[in-house]
Amino acid sequence: MDRTTDTLARYATSLGYGDLSPSAVKEAKRHLIDSLGCAMGGAPSEPAVIARRLAPVSGGGPSARLLGEGRATTPEAAAFANSAMIRFLDANDTYIARGSGHPSDMLGAILAAAELVGASGRDLVLATVLGYEVFGALADQVSLRDRGWDQGVFVAPASAAGAGLLLGLSAQEMADAIAIGVTANVATRQTRAGELAMWKGCATAVAAKAGLFAAQLAKAGMTGPTAAFEGRHGLCEQVTGPFELGALGGAGRPFAIERTNFKFFAAEYHAQAPLAVALALRSKVRADEIETLDVQIYAMAHSEIGSEPAKWDPRTRETADHSLPYMLAVALVDGRITPASFEPKRYLDPSLRPLMNRIRVAENPDLTRRFPGELASQIDVTTRSGQRYTERAEYPKGHARNPMTDADVETKFRDLAEDVLGQAQAAGALEALWRLDEVVRIDAIVDLFTFKR
Repeated sequence: MDRTTDTLARYATSLGYGDLSPSAVKEAKRHLIDSLGCAMGGAPSEPAVIARRLAPVSGGGPSARLLGEGRATTPEAAAFANSAMIRFLDANDTYIARGSGHPSDMLGAILAAAELVGASGRDLVLATVLGYEVFGALADQVSLRDRGWDQGVFVAPASAAGAGLLLGLSAQEMADAIAIGVTANVATRQTRAGELAMWKGCATAVAAKAGLFAAQLAKAGMTGPTAAFEGRHGLCEQVTGPFELGALGGAGRPFAIERTNFKFFAAEYHAQAPLAVALALRSKVRADEIETLDVQIYAMAHSEIGSEPAKWDPRTRETADHSLPYMLAVALVDGRITPASFEPKRYLDPSLRPLMNRIRVAENPDLTRRFPGELASQIDVTTRSGQRYTERAEYPKGHARNPMTDADVETKFRDLAEDVLGQAQAAGALEALWRLDEVVRIDAIVDLFTFKR
């Protein structure tokens, strides 16, 4: 096998719960709380309904359950549906380095694998930390976006590693699972360009499902490509360019999950700082007084949420939550940004278009040079009377350098989960997740995320 596959496989099969720092264990709990809250908020969405409707009824074979419904289905169908639920609101966590993406998109697969094998809470914590570590190891070295590839390239092998750990793969089987996962799941970034469709929130759910299936195949004896990364026509040659992995977490080194960022607002990650700035400006100027609003931001944010014409006239939910002009306008008018901000009646509201058309977004080369060390943005407002206001932010709330408190994480969970679970059940789920390392079988956690009929 090639060097990268060997490194990841050996690491994945040697990492134990005792190797995790207390900080890594706590962050795993926090990210699981956050992600499962997002899943409950996304459960009623049309993509999630479609995914659950297509999930076959379990015929008595290996199974895992659909969050919300609690119905048993194939592990692969559960992985897809549950990851689609986590992703729908675009409120789940984000990893920012040379490459970027949403590590929690893989958690549907890891949760399905955990239920499949009757894993404990500690097993789930360990698999979560491992999955994030593989994701981070690749994202630290590879910028997929610049080459037009999508983050499923990170999610599939990370899911294979996390699921593979739970399935008890040997080092060779783990290498096969990772190789299958990475070779078979090279997705283009068209998913996130122009006017966006439901697929924006489902593309990585497919990668998570594929990673779980790769682990199952390897466990059953399927061998994978022998040089998936560095070999002829491998990932490095075809997709990423050459790279070398850095040091992995453990032995005193922090884990990737410890530097993965939360979203304070239920919105695209690069909009977090501008939204905080806009809400701060709202105390100084009314929306109807704004003549011009100029946003300066780093290149990646400009390209992602502030450069395409579709972002000034979003016609789908997925375009709206990737439209900086829309998000700023609705935040300035409503004084908040919530999942309700992305309902059709709000993003199609013609009364917001005049303000959106007075918003200009530009890349600031200095901010680009400082990215990803800083995620800075600046907003300059000129009013109709000629007054000028400027606000700036470097690290949005939820960034690893400006972390959300445990109370913030709990509040976000309740806001997203209580509408579908009810207050008492949501509180019970929250308490159980904080004590995840004491849970004997993960089935007990899935029970708490089943809607009462």
